Amino acid sequence: KYSLTFKHHRNALPGIPFTGCSFGAAAILQYESLKSRVKTAKDEAEQEKNGKASQNMTYWHNWWNQLTDFQKQVILLMSFVDDFWSSLTEGQQMATGIIAVNAVVLCCWRIPSMQRFMVKYFTANPASKTRCLPMLLSTFSHYSIIHMAANMYVLWTFSSSIVSLLGKEQFLAVYLSAGVISTMVSYLCKTSTGRLHPSLGASGAIMTVLAAVCTKMPEAKLGIILLPMVSFTAGNALKAIVAMDAAGLIMGWRLFDHAAHLGGALFGVWYVAYGHKLMWRKREPLVKAWHSLRSQAPGGRGRPGGSGGDGGRPGPPT
Repeated sequence: KYSLTFKHHRNALPGIPFTGCSFGAAAILQYESLKSRVKTAKDEAEQEKNGKASQNMTYWHNWWNQLTDFQKQVILLMSFVDDFWSSLTEGQQMATGIIAVNAVVLCCWRIPSMQRFMVKYFTANPASKTRCLPMLLSTFSHYSIIHMAANMYVLWTFSSSIVSLLGKEQFLAVYLSAGVISTMVSYLCKTSTGRLHPSLGASGAIMTVLAAVCTKMPEAKLGIILLPMVSFTAGNALKAIVAMDAAGLIMGWRLFDHAAHLGGALFGVWYVAYGHKLMWRKREPLVKAWHSLRSQAPGGRGRPGGSGGDGGRPGPPT
């Protein structure tokens, strides 16, 4: 029994290095994004200086006149979609991408021939032979439309706040890490109690987002969509949710994965209070090493701008 439990506990360990890799990749992604924006700004300034902007306008005007009515309608539709996308906040854009991935996975659950594959890779079970991938993929997996709609509604509600707090790249690292860490906590709890049943859903990662925002802005007012007359502070909401999940874990309620919820919430609180300083603000050596590597590569030259800050975005207080 001890060896079996240790084996299942060991299945949760890949979540730790995954978190480090997520933040490392996010730091590099932020570097590349900043470098691309700087290059675009320089190119636009150069075109304006050389008078190429007016030449380009003339070219596009002539090109438009050569199109058929159908082609113009298609381009106008694409322009409408682009305008709508631009009207979204960065957080809403990130949430839209995550919702789209979850929707695709939800559709895959409806394909009978994919059931075995979905159970193997898109449900988290400490007794499974597949160790690593399900810890991440189950975060984007919902079998019930109602389950997915509830999770994605909460994500959409808090997306603008969390991305304005962390920035796109850091948020993505936190979200992916939260999914894996909450699953890791769920694994540890399941193996300790002997309840080796599979689970799925984004609730653990969503709890991290909710907890991070509520910890950062505890006095913000929240409400319930169907009860607009009821309001409460974000801090009290977080305390109530954590208390409910703690009670569910102690009493053995099985409707939700309360261990994953608690793991996600605690990770969100910890990251805002300590993790940002311990992890994200110490990424500069990695970014400098990546910059040096890119500069030595063919075509790699120039300085991308400062790498020690947060991409122009304020971080959580330390």
